[in-house]
Amino acid sequence: MKRLIIDCDPGNGIAGANTDDGLALALALASKSLSLELITTVTGNTPSAVGAQVAKDLLQRLGRNIPVVQGALQALREDPAPWRARLDHVADEKLGELWRGVRQPQRIPADGHDAAGVMGQLICDNPGEFTLVAIGPLTNVALALQRYPAMAESVAEIVIMGGVFALDDYIKDTNFGLDPEAAHQVLHSGATITLVPMDATTQTLMTQQDLTRLTANDHPLPQFVRETLRPWIDYSIRTRHLPGCWIHDALVVAWLLNQRVADGVDYHVDIELRPGATRGKSWRYRTPLRLDIGVPPQTGALVHVIQTVNNALLLEMIEKAFNQL
Repeated sequence: MKRLIIDCDPGNGIAGANTDDGLALALALASKSLSLELITTVTGNTPSAVGAQVAKDLLQRLGRNIPVVQGALQALREDPAPWRARLDHVADEKLGELWRGVRQPQRIPADGHDAAGVMGQLICDNPGEFTLVAIGPLTNVALALQRYPAMAESVAEIVIMGGVFALDDYIKDTNFGLDPEAAHQVLHSGATITLVPMDATTQTLMTQQDLTRLTANDHPLPQFVRETLRPWIDYSIRTRHLPGCWIHDALVVAWLLNQRVADGVDYHVDIELRPGATRGKSWRYRTPLRLDIGVPPQTGALVHVIQTVNNALLLEMIEKAFNQL
């Protein structure tokens, strides 16, 4: 059984907030081969306090006792105001109405407010035991690595949803863009890292028909997914002109369950930190055949980057996990 820590920014039940973190949590909770032992929340898609409420509310519905520890309130250096203005704004009042009748997460106190400390201590006390799933901005993870330098060697692997390399209309993704310095620090930490960028996650898709089929079980976990994803899928259809919604973060957990769901290649990866429009942009390259030309081989951190996705298998895995509850 793989022991997990999930660091996330869930927004299930919050009008206009992405729900893929909640789906990733649900898949991890439903999978018998995964042992989710700590949830930490970071400010990103939602403020860390809101994310903690979403996670605590879900666990209370399920009668599960897993610690939820609130983390960083803002990035290491990046000004949060422009990002919050964009992330917290539902452009059209009629779109906000999509969430009418959806149950808001209850205000349940978190189990602490030092996500970096709890995460770092748990990993270092159990070397080689924990896989860290980081599906929000990497602020908590960077702070933990600063305080616990041994964490880079003690963690079995860090699997990150972040970065975008070659998608039209995207200079940067939200997770890396919200905290470029944290992303840079984590990538260069020396830990074993798998990166799941938007180039891969935008190959995923869940339609309303998929959601109905995947959540046919009346167990509280798939019903939480059905209730909170339905308005988000409609929101995605109207604002992104897709036939459904991307399920970015669920791919990360699915890859841990079955690596046939996605293929990857090792790349040197780095983040642009200079001021300007490209700040927070990620880039990648493979070692040139001739080292006397091109980018020096020591530039960028060597990480495994997911490239292609089997969406049919991904949906099948989610359905199977929910039906076994």
